Amino acid sequence: MSHRNAPLTPTGRLRLARCVVDDGWPLRRAAERFQVSHTTAARWASRYRRHGEAGMQDRSSRPHRQPRRTPAQVEAHVLRLRREHRIGPLRLAARCGIAASTAHRILMRHGLPVLTILDRATGEPVRRYERSRPGELVHIDVKKLGRIPDGGGHRTQGRAEGRRNRTGTGYAYLHTALDDHSRLAYTEDLPDETAATCAGFLARATAWFAAHGITIERVLTDNAWAYTKNTWRDTCHDLAISPRWTRPWRPQTNGKVERFHRTLLDEWAYIRPYTSDAERQAAFPDWLDWYNYHRPHTGISGHTPASRVTNLSGQHT
Repeated sequence: MSHRNAPLTPTGRLRLARCVVDDGWPLRRAAERFQVSHTTAARWASRYRRHGEAGMQDRSSRPHRQPRRTPAQVEAHVLRLRREHRIGPLRLAARCGIAASTAHRILMRHGLPVLTILDRATGEPVRRYERSRPGELVHIDVKKLGRIPDGGGHRTQGRAEGRRNRTGTGYAYLHTALDDHSRLAYTEDLPDETAATCAGFLARATAWFAAHGITIERVLTDNAWAYTKNTWRDTCHDLAISPRWTRPWRPQTNGKVERFHRTLLDEWAYIRPYTSDAERQAAFPDWLDWYNYHRPHTGISGHTPASRVTNLSGQHT
C-alpha cells in the first residue's frame, strides 16, 4: 500500500513510465508533469522497462540479506518450547538466551497466536461460538462471594480488624442466568446453592426472560451437585427447557457466564470499598441495569445486550 503522502500511486507510476518509455518524453519533462524528482521519474521508467506493469507495484522493504537474523536452530528451539510448554516471550527468552523482543518476533513471524486466545489444556485457539437467537441457550452458574460485615471489611478497616469483623458473616451465592446470543443477564443473591434453590432460581429466571420476550429453550450448567439431581431435571421438564451440562473439568464451555461473573466482580463487587453488605447489595440493581441496557459489550461488537433482543432496547431509557 502506498504511503498516504506518496505523490504517485501505482496507476500514476504507470502513466509516468509510459510517457517516458512508450511516448519518448524526456525525463525532466515527465518529472515536471507528474511533480516528482528527476531520479523518481528515472526509477519508475527503469522498472517499467525491466518488469512492465508489474514493476509499478510497491515492494517489500525487507532486506535481501539479514546477516544478524536469529539462527534457524534457535528459532526452532523457541517454537518447540512454545508448543510443548505454552509459555510467552519472556520465559522463552530466558530459556533460549535471547531478548524477549526477539522471541516475540519469532512467534509473530511464524503466525503463532498470543497465549490469551489459546485453550490452556490443548494449546489450540479457542473456538468461539454464538447462538443465532435469544433464548436458544442460557448459561447458568453460581458465584460464591464473601459478605461484607457491618462497618466494613479489610478494604476499609485493614487486615486485622477486617478479619475480626468478618466472623460469622457467611457468603452470598450469586445465581446468574445469561443468554448466549444477547448476553442479557439475570442475577439473584441467594443463601445457598442447593437443588431446591437452583430450581427455584430457574423458574424465576424463566419468567424474567419471558417478560423480556425471550423463551428459554436450553440451559447449560456445570456438573455441580444441584444440577444433576431430579429436582433440577423435573423443573426443566415442567418449564419445557432442555438441560445441558458442560464436559467435566472444562469450565471454558460455560465461559460466557464465567466472564460475566468476572465483570461483575471488577465493576460492582470490588469497584470501591463498601461499609456493609447491604450497601453493596443496594448498588447491584443499578449496576445490572447498566450492564444490560447501557454498557457496550466487547463480545458483541460494542453493542449492549438489550439491543440484541427484539424491541427490548426501546422499553428502557
